[in-house]
Amino acid sequence: MKHSAQGAAGTGTRTAAAAEAVRVPAQPKAADVSRGRNDRGRTPGTGRPADGARGEHTHGEPPAPGSSAPGPFAVSRPRALVQRSSVRGQILDALRSALVTGELRPGEVYSAPVLGERFGVSATPVREAMQQLALEGAVEVVPNRGFRVVERGDRELAELAEVRALIEAPVWLRLARTVSAERWAELRPLAEATVRAASSGCPATYAEADRAFHRAVLALAGNEQLVRIAGDVHRRAQWPPSGSPSVRGRADLVTDAHQHTALLDALIAGDPAAVRALVGDHFTSTL
Repeated sequence: MKHSAQGAAGTGTRTAAAAEAVRVPAQPKAADVSRGRNDRGRTPGTGRPADGARGEHTHGEPPAPGSSAPGPFAVSRPRALVQRSSVRGQILDALRSALVTGELRPGEVYSAPVLGERFGVSATPVREAMQQLALEGAVEVVPNRGFRVVERGDRELAELAEVRALIEAPVWLRLARTVSAERWAELRPLAEATVRAASSGCPATYAEADRAFHRAVLALAGNEQLVRIAGDVHRRAQWPPSGSPSVRGRADLVTDAHQHTALLDALIAGDPAAVRALVGDHFTSTL
């Protein structure tokens, strides 16, 4: 469900905590930001509808990430605009993080114009990011309204975890026989980063660090399709079930992260029996 926000002075630096990136402070209303638009909702001189006039109903919609309205998205930080370079990518990262933390609530419908107001951008990059999430199976298009966050149950998440185990576990065991101890040692910073992320207790921060570590391990196989497919399944497995703020609590995240460092220790030591046992524990613990 990683994104960065920029303050009035502009920092341009992506934050280490994905959750902080999600809560983009509330922005001025679209009417204040786009003063060049006339009363009929069209941009002068173009005849094109304004971003908020595309038939997406916004009344009765739940608060969006970064909203100043009371509720789970309420914030009290100074206003800041999203960095204009690669806006779509930043919005996509923010929405992915909001999915992991449950801030985008399963079953709720969100419109691009309203989300755009919250992020201080036009509806276009938000709509493009939502369309990407629709391709990933995170949301579904609701004609003339926006995008509904897909509801998923424990069974679907268990199936995704099983698919991950079927894809990744055999690769880990094969790499244990072919990759040198020196190469494994190079992954130590990534494994330690997952421990720090887990200690923060933020599901989005840990989700990003966890994917980075697993992606680096699978990359050692030299199969780009493997990395892409496994990464997609991994991301889907991190979305929480309906009615739950997160898949696992902080204690579970810390346990999972320490399995990364234990696995590296066994791989560097060249202990195949320990590797096999740890790989089994690591993937079955999420089933």
